[in-house]
Amino acid sequence: MSLSPGAFGARRIVCLTEETTEILYLLGEQDRIVGISGFTVRPPQARRDKPKVSAFTSAKIDKILALRPDLVLGFSDLQADIAAQLIRAGVAVFIFNQRSVAEILQTIYTVGALAGVPHKAEALIAQLQDGMETVRAAAQQLPRRPRVFFEEWHEPNISAIRWVSELIGIAGGEDCFAELSRAPDAKSRIIADPLEIVRRGPDIIIGSWCGRKFSADQVRQRPGWQDVPAVQNNQLFEIKSPDILQPGPAALIDGLQQLHAIFAAWAGRQ
Repeated sequence: MSLSPGAFGARRIVCLTEETTEILYLLGEQDRIVGISGFTVRPPQARRDKPKVSAFTSAKIDKILALRPDLVLGFSDLQADIAAQLIRAGVAVFIFNQRSVAEILQTIYTVGALAGVPHKAEALIAQLQDGMETVRAAAQQLPRRPRVFFEEWHEPNISAIRWVSELIGIAGGEDCFAELSRAPDAKSRIIADPLEIVRRGPDIIIGSWCGRKFSADQVRQRPGWQDVPAVQNNQLFEIKSPDILQPGPAALIDGLQQLHAIFAAWAGRQ
């Protein structure tokens, strides 16, 4: 018996977070997607073409079941309650929990395998690795590596998650709070004393406030922050959260390139 590629793959997939949607589109397997998260912005055609069936910690279970999915893809313990309800209804659910660059690549492979197209996933992974190595090689030519504070949230101050910290390194910077990046949750990355950020003297501050617009003026007005090199030299930048805080291809492409452009411009000023 001869089987075509993808014969064993899931045919009707609901994606509860954006990154798996983006992966399937990059694999050319978007026709398998029957439902997406309402927070999806990448790719833009997904938001236009696919039914929205969930937020992040909540979902329209009846609407998902009406779509007759043979697979639902989710992310982390924050979607455990959604997963449990769907499992009880007899739906196959796969929950990812990627936190590093390597785990993002593994997620891409797994999504491809679940869709029955692992060969396409391998090709996409190779393309992403080549792009990261190109940026890494360019970063090695920078005359100096800036100290970087990446602020994921502002009240309280939360530092970079692991894949962002790793991308900062690939792009040519040094994460001021790299030791916190491997923490399992955001609570463990809270910087209790904001003046510790001041003491570490970041050359660059990058804000990505989980969907809220970053305010450089607010950073400048923080008590005691006037002596921070990044504030003194106006090196305050925003990277939109869909570009870097989604643990998928966007972070490895757009997020990484934006980081490197900021670092290269800074190095050129020195």
